[in-house]
Amino acid sequence: MSKVQLIGNELTNIPWQDRPAGSKEIMWRHSENPIIGWNPIEKAARIYNSAVLPYKGEFIGIFRADYRDGIPRLHVGRSKDGLKWVIEEEAIKWKDTKGNDYDPGYAYDPRLVELDGKYYMVWCTDFGGPTLGLGVTEDFEHFTRLENVFIPFNRNGVLFPRKIDGKYMMLSRPSDSGHTPFGDIFISQSYDLEYWGHHRRVMTSGCTWWQGKKIGAGAVPIETSEGWLLLYHGVNGTCNGYVYSIGAALLDLENPSKVLYRTRDYILTPEKDYEVSGFVPGVTFPCSTLYDAKTGRIAVYYGAADTYLAVAYTDADTLINHIKENSFLLPGDEEEYR
Repeated sequence: MSKVQLIGNELTNIPWQDRPAGSKEIMWRHSENPIIGWNPIEKAARIYNSAVLPYKGEFIGIFRADYRDGIPRLHVGRSKDGLKWVIEEEAIKWKDTKGNDYDPGYAYDPRLVELDGKYYMVWCTDFGGPTLGLGVTEDFEHFTRLENVFIPFNRNGVLFPRKIDGKYMMLSRPSDSGHTPFGDIFISQSYDLEYWGHHRRVMTSGCTWWQGKKIGAGAVPIETSEGWLLLYHGVNGTCNGYVYSIGAALLDLENPSKVLYRTRDYILTPEKDYEVSGFVPGVTFPCSTLYDAKTGRIAVYYGAADTYLAVAYTDADTLINHIKENSFLLPGDEEEYR
């Protein structure tokens, strides 16, 4: 039993491997990574940066699929064990709220959350430039595109899995039209998922090498007895391009714009061949987690080198104790911006 309490359901069939004997890693990789490789379906060269959930005793996900024309689209995938995935050959077909066909132009880096008995998806879409799209489904067969969340430019939109003080909460990372060389994590509130405001900056980039350029929210935050557990990516520039690593933070449960603890060092960085070599070398990019509230086990799904989908494991006690014991806060992390 975990000493740190994860708030949620038991997931007895969670994908899992114990930490290798002798290892002191806070997050350890699945031994058979990557779980999705090159040319996984006929239309797509690469599937990565994807979001998964438990569903009807098995698992379901929304997958970023980069087509051979270079345009990313979103596909549904299904799995019995969370590791071997069958990806639907056709991309998601959207309707708007009036029932008209809707083409997002491009769609990538989805985050997926069950909220109020429905399944909501946030992804990066085209709206006069890259910004956040918001959609909903109840059966993963019919998808409705909801109202635009923000104007351009924005990425890494992540909804919290419950309302806080009667309001929906979303993390995002304002950006620009290209490969943004800057970016902090912000939070926004909404009473109806249509009008968003009360924006606050949550976390800033900088200070340590691995997150010196920019940061962005990763998986949907996990509610714990210690706060909201947030996995995020941090980026720094090297003489050979950007490097994307994974860090973690704890946010206040009732005021998630407040950072309680934040990892000083990365907890996973590109090291393996499938992380350092690919379409975009040097990327580990978390997009989703599965977790079992009884045991505290957490499975992390991350994109590797913008080419592969991979899995890593940790547990609540190991990760949260590490965050608290190896924490630092940057100027602004503990402030409330008004």
